Amino acid sequence: MKKGIHPENYRFVVFKDMSNGVSFLSKSSANTKETTVFEDGKEYPLIKIEISNTSHPFYTGKNMLVDTAGRIDKFKKRYAKKEA
Repeated sequence: MKKGIHPENYRFVVFKDMSNGVSFLSKSSANTKETTVFEDGKEYPLIKIEISNTSHPFYTGKNMLVDTAGRIDKFKKRYAKKEA
């Protein structure tokens, strides 16, 4: 690997899956302004993610519908008018 191109500021960060509320601790160099208290009682930077291995249909084996931005409701409203 090339030297000097990889970040050096890795730290522990809590990733929170917003679709099901599951949080996990990992190392990352991503910037964030939010913090949270993890299960161990310590405060860590928080990175919110829309989908993780705990909610993705490939890993869970379930065909879940994840709608965090209201896209499905917008779609139904748009086409409900045309059907009526």
